[in-house]
Amino acid sequence: MPQRPLASKKNAKPSKTLVIKIGTSSLTRPDTGNLALATIARLVETLCQLQQLGHSVVLVSSGAVGVGCARLGITERPKTMSLKQAVAAVGQGRLMRIYDDFFSSLNQPIAQVLLTRSDLAQRSRYVNSYRTFRQLLSLGVIPIVNENDTVATDELKFGDNDTLSALVANLLAADYLILLTDVDQLYSADPRQNPNAEPISRVPRLDQLEANIGAAGTSWGTGGMGTKIEAARIATTGGTHTVITQGQTPENILKIVQGDSIGTLFEAKAKQPTARKRWIAGNLVPAGRLYLDSGAAKAIRADGKSLLPAGIIEVEGEFIEQDAVLLCDADGQEIARGLVNYSDQDLRKICGHHSANIAQLLGYEGAETVIHRDNLVLSP
Repeated sequence: MPQRPLASKKNAKPSKTLVIKIGTSSLTRPDTGNLALATIARLVETLCQLQQLGHSVVLVSSGAVGVGCARLGITERPKTMSLKQAVAAVGQGRLMRIYDDFFSSLNQPIAQVLLTRSDLAQRSRYVNSYRTFRQLLSLGVIPIVNENDTVATDELKFGDNDTLSALVANLLAADYLILLTDVDQLYSADPRQNPNAEPISRVPRLDQLEANIGAAGTSWGTGGMGTKIEAARIATTGGTHTVITQGQTPENILKIVQGDSIGTLFEAKAKQPTARKRWIAGNLVPAGRLYLDSGAAKAIRADGKSLLPAGIIEVEGEFIEQDAVLLCDADGQEIARGLVNYSDQDLRKICGHHSANIAQLLGYEGAETVIHRDNLVLSP
């Protein structure tokens, strides 16, 4: 098999941080929703081998709702939030019990980590989450992560575990995010519907990807290829190589880490963002939009300059100081996102004006910049 130059055995680091996500479609049987124990056994053995090779491993696992439904005799995925939360509460403990049985047979300690979006959106909790993960990994523990479905509301949800896994990869500055799913790789179209679909083994740049993305693969899953592409965007922007591959053969992860061309590789951006910029790019939900004139848009796109009030032509939304906002050009195309130094009310008073006039317009000495370049991240 051909080898990928950016991850070949010759130039690979001796140890890597790996975030591995397995979806419900790989964990369960599509006809019944019951767990596919043989797949779980192979996954556990593979993760233990990676750990023994010196790699740091985090598993993001779906399946709590599916296991809970099977336990309660529910034959289809819940549609209401309250039922989903109740079923997840039943299934999460049983899922972890199964994982613990498998990992314990190989003397590998594990830990359960349940997250909501606010755990990564609030800076102090984000930093605390990072410290907890790093402490677990330093102890040789494999964290098993899932969304805290039991308490998460729509406003606090990641939406799917593909997104969650990408955000965890960003949090840890992981070398690889590996998404295990029900297809062997990305195709130009859904191969289950289009026999002429062409396999895509490598995606150097996501903005040049040409593929017709399908919906969720099974009735038990929440994600589809579209959510995996979005996860790849988040992870690669943060500097993490992302691979989509077949979940029924988790042992292939060992070959992927060694550089073999298996599945679809999304290459990470060469320039690595800071930890703070990874947090801004992936974890914050924008509260508004700022529309910029051509000069300001060019300065930010090309030179990474700070945003000054003179370049803003319109303010949209309601937000306060240090909230996240999107920066768009005059046509509405997102070019960046960042943390503002002013509320929307104050910003409406100073937009289009020079920084020297801020004190006169607001009645107090404010920051010279609306968004400082250290708090600004370019969009892919």
